[in-house]
Parts: sequence; C-alpha cells; structure tokens
Amino acid sequence: MKNITIGITAHVDSGKTTLAEAVLYKTGVIRKLGRVDNGNSALDTNSIERERGITIFSSQAEFKVDDVRFTLLDTPGHVDFSSETERTMCVLDYAILVISGTDGVQSHTHTLWKLLQKYEVPVFIFVNKMDLIGADKSVLIEKLQSKLSNNCIDFSRTANDIVESSASCSESLMEKYLSDEAVRSEDIANAIRNREIFPCFFGSALKTDGIDEFISVLYEYTVEPKRGENFGAKVFKISYDAKGTRLTHLKIMGGQLNMRDEISYNASDGEKKSEKISSIRFYTGDKFRNAETAFAGEVCAVTGLTSTFAGQGIGSIKNSERAYIEPVMTYRVIIPDEKNVYDVLKDMRRLEDEDPQLHIVWNEQNREVHIQLMGSIQLEVLTREISEKFGYHVDFCDGAVAYKETIRFPVEGVGHYEPLRHYAEAHILLEPLSTGSGLVYDTSCSEDKLDRNWQRLILTHLSEKTHIGVLTGSPITDMKLTLVAGRAHLKHTEGGDFRQATYRAVRQGLRNTESVLLEPYYEYELEIPVENVGRALADLQYMSAEFDSPETVGEMSVIKGTAPVSELNNYQKDVIAYTRGRGRISLNMCGYRECHNAEKVIAEIGYDCDGDIENSADSIFCSHGAGYNVKWNEVYEHMHLPIATENNECEDTDEQKSLKASKYIEKVVSDEELMAIFEMTYGKINREPNRAFKKTKAVNIEDKNIRLPKYEGPDYLLVDGYNIIFSWDDLKKIAEENLDAARGELINRMCNYQGYAGCELILVFDAYKVKGKHREVEKYCNINLVYTKESETADTYIERVTHTLSKNHRVRVATSDGVEQIIILGNGAMRISASEFRKRWLAAENAIKEYISSMK
Repeated sequence: MKNITIGITAHVDSGKTTLAEAVLYKTGVIRKLGRVDNGNSALDTNSIERERGITIFSSQAEFKVDDVRFTLLDTPGHVDFSSETERTMCVLDYAILVISGTDGVQSHTHTLWKLLQKYEVPVFIFVNKMDLIGADKSVLIEKLQSKLSNNCIDFSRTANDIVESSASCSESLMEKYLSDEAVRSEDIANAIRNREIFPCFFGSALKTDGIDEFISVLYEYTVEPKRGENFGAKVFKISYDAKGTRLTHLKIMGGQLNMRDEISYNASDGEKKSEKISSIRFYTGDKFRNAETAFAGEVCAVTGLTSTFAGQGIGSIKNSERAYIEPVMTYRVIIPDEKNVYDVLKDMRRLEDEDPQLHIVWNEQNREVHIQLMGSIQLEVLTREISEKFGYHVDFCDGAVAYKETIRFPVEGVGHYEPLRHYAEAHILLEPLSTGSGLVYDTSCSEDKLDRNWQRLILTHLSEKTHIGVLTGSPITDMKLTLVAGRAHLKHTEGGDFRQATYRAVRQGLRNTESVLLEPYYEYELEIPVENVGRALADLQYMSAEFDSPETVGEMSVIKGTAPVSELNNYQKDVIAYTRGRGRISLNMCGYRECHNAEKVIAEIGYDCDGDIENSADSIFCSHGAGYNVKWNEVYEHMHLPIATENNECEDTDEQKSLKASKYIEKVVSDEELMAIFEMTYGKINREPNRAFKKTKAVNIEDKNIRLPKYEGPDYLLVDGYNIIFSWDDLKKIAEENLDAARGELINRMCNYQGYAGCELILVFDAYKVKGKHREVEKYCNINLVYTKESETADTYIERVTHTLSKNHRVRVATSDGVEQIIILGNGAMRISASEFRKRWLAAENAIKEYISSMK
C-alpha cells in the first residue's frame, strides 16, 4: 500500500479545517460532518481551538482511497501560529493550499507559498467558498497565476484542456504533446511532483461540493516518493497527552521503526542519547491506534524519547535548517506571589519543548522569565494554556519588539581563562554575514596547534549558548564565528575552562568592533477606501515605512510595502477608526533590517554591557599563584598567542620558544604549589631549567630494567562524595531539589563501578557540621561508605587514609578540590579529576550495557 503524507494549509478563515472535515467524511473516516463554528470538528480537539474557531496546533488524521493510505496533517492558518505550520512542512509529500473564493490570494498566502517553495513541496490548490456571492472562477485563476505562479492550471475542465495546459508548463510534456505521443496521467503526476504544475480545483467544503472529484484527483495524481532502505525519521512536533506522557511526532523517511527499538540520537545540547521506543501511535484527531511497527512514509507519535526536538533528524536524516519564521515580540512573565519562579520556569520550558518558536529567556540577574512570541493572539492563547495545563494564572507586561544585533566589521576576539590550576585561551574570528544568514560556526585552527577534541568542544560552546550583543543585550545573528587559534595546558585544562575562554572571546570581539542593532520588519498590504489614501500615506511616512504606488480597484485602494514591526503593531485599530470599519491591513514577517531609530531604542533599554557580569568580556590571567582580571580592552597586551588574522599563525622561532619557556619557569619558581606540581610532572629542575622542556626519547619498559613500585593487595579508589555530586551536572541538578536523592544515586553508581573496576572503593561524605556526629563506616553492597565525624572534613579523612594506604597499595582519589589534589600527590597517591572520573564511569556503564545486550 502506498503511503502519502499531505498537509493542508491556508490563510486564516479560508475554510481549511472545513475542507479537511469534508474529506474525512467523504472517505468514511467520520460519520457526521462537524463544523468549526459549532466547535465540533474532528481535528480541532483542543478546547481553546473550539472556543476560538481557529486551528492552533497541527493535528493528524488518516484516510484510505483504494490502495493508497493518506495521512492528512491540518496546520494552523493564523499568522501567530505560523511556526507550527512551518515545522509540519518538512515532512510533507504534498500540500493542499486552500484559497478563499471571496478573498483570493491574501498576505499570509504569500508566506505559505514561500515556505512551500523553501521545502520543495508539490501543491494542489483548492479554491473554497465558491457558493458565495462574489466568487468568480475566471478572475480567481487569473489572480492565482499572477500572484503565485503562471503554472496554476484549472483541473476542473475537460481532460483535453488539462493536457494542453499542462504541456505548456512542462518541457517533457510539451515534447510528448507535439510528437502526438499520448500524455498519460502518470506523466502529469510526475510534473506535479516536480512542482512544474499546480492543479487548481473549485468547490464548497461546507456543502461538500467538488469534494469527491478532488479526492479522485488526489488519488490519481499523487506519486509516493522513493524511500530509503536505512532507518531515518524527521521529528516535526512534540506534545503531551492527557496523562502527561511525552509524545514525539515523526515521519518515517526510510526503513521501519519497531516497538522496543533502541534509538540513538543527539539531544539539543549535543548530549548523546540512547532510548527505547515504548509505544507507537497513529492518531486521527484525539483518538489513536497502537501498532507494533511504523513503515517508511508513515506518520506516527512515539513514546519513550525524552530529549527529541522539532526539526530533528534521526538515523540517516539530518536536522532541519534554521526556521524561516521567528518570533518578533518579547514579554515579561508576571508570576503569582505564591508560585516559585523556578517552578514556573520549568513549566515554561515544557511549553517551549512543544513549540520551539516560543523562546523562553531566563534573566538570572533579575530572576525574571521573559518569553518571545509572534503576537497578541498567541499571547492570549498562551495565558489560557498555562491556566489549563498547570492550574495557575500568569500575566504579561513590557511587550516590546524582539531586537537582534550583528556587527559591521570583522574582528578577532580573544578569551583567556587562567585562574590557578586552570588554563585555556581561544581566538574567535567574528565576521558579518548577509541579512537572514543566522549564525555559522567553523574552525580554521591547525590540529598541530590545538587538539581536535578541544576544537570540537569550543565549537560546541559557541553553538550551545545564546550569545548576546553589547548594545541592548539582544541575541546576535548574521555572523560567522570561526575558531582561528587556541591553546590548552597538558595538565591543567578542563572542558569548563574552554567554555569560559570561548564565551569571553566572543564578547571581547563584540566590544572591539562596531555593532549594529536590528529590528523585525513586516510586509504589509493595506486596503482602504480611495478617500482615505492621503491619511494612510501620511501615517506610513511617519512610521518610516516603504510603500509602492497605491493600486485602485473600484472604490478601494491597496497599498503594499514594508515597515518596522514596532510601528505597525497597533495600526490595525487606527485603520478601523479612520475608515469606519471599511479598511483592513494584513501583516507578514519579512525578516530583520537595521533599526530605524537605533539611538532611541538603545537609550530606552539602557543596557550596561560592562555591568553584565554573566556575560563578561574581560579575561582571567595568572601571576604569582593567583588569578587576576584583565579588562577587555587590555587583553591583546596580555594574551599568550598572537593575533591569528595578522600573523597567519606563523611558527614560533626557537628564540621565542626559549623566551616563553623561561617566563613560565620564572612563574613556577615564584609559586611553591605550582613548583611542586611542576616537578611531579616534569621532574626536579637542577642546573638547566630549560632542559625540563626538551623532549626525551620514549623508553620501553620491556627493554630496560625499570624499577616499578611494588604494591601489595588490591588497588584503592577514594571518592570525595559531595565534590563529585556538585561537579557532575546531572547529580548537581538532583541535589538542588533533594540532596539525599543525589547521594543515593551516587552510591548506586559507585556500586556498579566497583563491580566493573574490581578495586576497593571508599566513598566519603562530609558530616563535620553535624553536632555530636561520630564517624560512621559501613559496608554497603560492595563498597565502603564513610560519614566523617564532627569537625572532620572529607579532605582531612582522605589525606590521612591516602598517607597510610599509599605505602603498600596503589591509591587513586576522585576529586576536583584544588588543595586536596596537592596533598594527594604529596602522599604518593594518584588524582582523578571529577570530569575524568565521569568519563571512566560512563565507559564502565557502556561496557556493562553492551555485555548485557550481547547476552540477549
């Protein structure tokens, strides 16, 4: 059986959902026709949708015609919910574009047409409401051809007329037509598939006029695309059912998906996930059927995946590109006094999970939640949705345009992070790109200079954060960020060091070049009586709008152009007032442009970029064993690497290498702790300090009589419990809510790790602040648990135990406590940082899982 996914889209109030209802009724899926205005349509299942009479969330239904199974996806028509429509388009085989017979091609119709072009979706056009007065087929066809495409063809005519018109739109069909070769239905279907022809149909969905013919044409002229053999799927929606179960809506692009299949994918933060499919559902409205398998071409919802996101590619499918439609307004959420701000933030993140274009911004400094969205209708719906889903009411204030920032000239930003026993330096080249390009990340740094893993980490840090500009604190865009140079320390560099260096490099670059404030623009179509044209043009000029010459049609004039969102947002009320209800304006997002009143906006927002400590442009350097702050405008004088864009990353001369080495030795000699670490790493410095930096030939232990330490009995691993809990992000997150739960989770993990590693494992927890507490040592499964006594820290206990055990045993200590590390090394034990220990634990976990899988 063929599987065809077909989406239905339209400008609001064109009768889109009514057409979907008619198709389902005619194919026997529903027994009774519902109506949008009665609130009983099959696809508008949400209570808010039924109340308002508009589609807000995309919904799914299935119908069959002979040997073809159609999956119908109904999408929102209102401009405020366009992002939901765009996400659905990436999984469509075909689309039905519904046009109102009385209104024709409207402003949002143009947006939808551009989206269909972007995603290369073949289109069938259904002109609805032909039963109403004023609907003229010949006029409508002319408008479709002039405003959308010359290849819009009336398929309600005779077969010969259809063939002749189709041949004029396709070279391959024209060749057959002129050579008197028969033009078959398959040939026309292929031309439609290649977007060479756009069939047009006319009817009334409410009265089901023309619906049977339309369904027949869909059956005859649709071709199932070639599916891949390897498994691949595209996620287009995230939702939650009535029980709170997370649903991942996806289309199988190749292969098949079975119940209990284990799916590997990368979450939005880059973390690798491997999870099992617990159920597969096929929806029609709010009802669904369960299945064991989903085959290529089918659209389903699955449970069991916890970190998927809309636009994500799984398996052989790549992630979708940046969305065309973006939110243009930002609001501050007013939280009820009785609600915890972090609980509200968690709820907002769930809504963002369902709708990625609903941008949630957390202001840590002011402990405020800000939200970015498309418009007032979406705001009203969101308020109601929060009330129904979470049981409390929120308000919104400070509605303002969502600005962005870019740069006018390229610049190389430098970030250096070197508090004691940490080290990272990153050089990021920031280059302006054309409008609408977004952010692009790249590296041109040689792997001889900086290891590939560090480079990948820096690129991850560049993409993981919403970097903000220095003018208004708005997100940056339309730039290419290229890693051009970087340096790590063999011993002291950890992943978090490059995060700090990378963030500071971007920020320092922004401070050293000219920034440009961008604002969103609307494409508008203003329809007003002829006598009001003068007033309209005066208003548009005052609002810094651009416009074409007015077009007069009868008693009405149409003015088209572009204008800033900040100026046009509330203009609809003015239009209704001065035209006495006869005028209307249609708005459509058309991207970002340079702000028309940047100085005024910057002054009103009053952002202090140097006072934003969460986004510092300064760097941290080290001297005499202590870190110190260097202002952003002095970083170039202190940096350890030369400017890559000027020096083209030239090799240091021997003299330069010697000079840098001597400076480092001077720094080491002046710091006792650093000297101890240095000598443990490189050996004791005797006569020639620079000899410590010379490479020596590697020695093969099997060939030489090397004396290795003789250890008796088992190896020991001591774990600083609370240090590990607050160093591992997932345990830290648990600890913020329940410290006992985090401690229990770590204990269980250590039991598994000990079983795999085979060492004696001692897990130590502080109890020094607990009055009257005696040290407790207990055997828990296969590990030893130690709770220190009053006035005894875990550090103190570990210091004493390592000193005793290291005489006869190989001892390792897992901690990231700086002072503790020095003591550990002094006692002859070996130190494992928290991040390195996590890698070892994960490796053990994966090995155990792989072994279990091999037994099945």
